[in-house]
Amino acid sequence: MAEIQENETVGNQEGEMGIIEHLTELRNRIGIVFACFIAMFIISIVRPFGAGTQSIADIVYVFLQAPLADVLLERGGRMIFTGLHEGFFTQIKVAFFTSLCITFPLLLAQIWKFVAPALYQNEKGAFLPFLVATPVLFIMGAMMVYYLVIPLAWQFFISFETIGGTGALPIEVEPRISEYLSLVMRLMFAFGLSFELPVILLLLVKAGLATPDGLASKRKFAILFAFVAAAILTPPDVISQVLLAVPVIVLYELSIIAARMMVKPEAD
Repeated sequence: MAEIQENETVGNQEGEMGIIEHLTELRNRIGIVFACFIAMFIISIVRPFGAGTQSIADIVYVFLQAPLADVLLERGGRMIFTGLHEGFFTQIKVAFFTSLCITFPLLLAQIWKFVAPALYQNEKGAFLPFLVATPVLFIMGAMMVYYLVIPLAWQFFISFETIGGTGALPIEVEPRISEYLSLVMRLMFAFGLSFELPVILLLLVKAGLATPDGLASKRKFAILFAFVAAAILTPPDVISQVLLAVPVIVLYELSIIAARMMVKPEAD
């Protein structure tokens, strides 16, 4: 009896040590990501060759405002900031955005290194494609915003300018840099996260929490949710809302097809 109790005590201690080791490893991996994020943030915001040179945040901001510049420069337009601190905090936001984008793949890599030792070989082969697809789909969503949605949306918004006339003042757009940046980053994150829908749905199917037929039967709710989410996440114009809702619906249909192809071999 004493031997049994001793064995149980040793087993409990080993289990506790295992949990402590896993928590320590998780803390270390989170620390690696956080340290890299802080390092990239500092590198992004510092101007290495003095005040007259550009930092990485300056270069990224020029890239983000290029679609608007293409429209405004034709009209002699400009961008403004109305608070003394606004320009500085805009650089902080850009540096944060840049650091987040750079460290996101590192975060996924650390998640994989933490989870992979607990998986069998076939489970690794099943999980790895989802991990690889996550940043790829996010980048596709962000690229769609930059090269398609933003140019169309900016043309729509700027079309409300008026030249003015007798007894009427002209109406010209002078966007604030902080508002513009917030809008662009919100659009990129909204489209990037929305493009992750296939990964989420296929993982649910892989885990047995959803079925292809179940996803197909809820198609009408998915379409409704896509338009509601687009109305919340995008500016109040029809163009950007439709350009977000339609790809989400298409991705939902593609997810159903991929789920059926994934479930069929397992059933056989």
